[in-house]
Amino acid sequence: MALNYNLSKVYALSDNDPEFVNEILTLFVTEVPDDLKQIKEGIKKKDHKHAYAYAHKIKPTLDLLGLNVAFEEILQVEAWTKTEGKKKEIEHTFESIKTQVKEAIKEIKKDFDL
Repeated sequence: MALNYNLSKVYALSDNDPEFVNEILTLFVTEVPDDLKQIKEGIKKKDHKHAYAYAHKIKPTLDLLGLNVAFEEILQVEAWTKTEGKKKEIEHTFESIKTQVKEAIKEIKKDFDL
């Protein structure tokens, strides 16, 4: 039961095509964790461009899957990269995104047998 995600936008986009929905969910489960690692790496190395590129890449997916808080927080990460902020200013926000994505993935895997 979807507590950590919402698929209404995915179903609307796909005209309720279960194959398309499954594809989106599979991509989310397989690619977003790696993208998060890249963002973390960018934050750690103070490589703001690197962190921005991956934050920007996952932003639409967070929105599409109804991870509203994580979506708002990824906007904060993007803003942080543009101002080239200090690492400690964004670490808590990033950890929050990571936790939300992890919970959503765990739930999606269970709900959709992925």
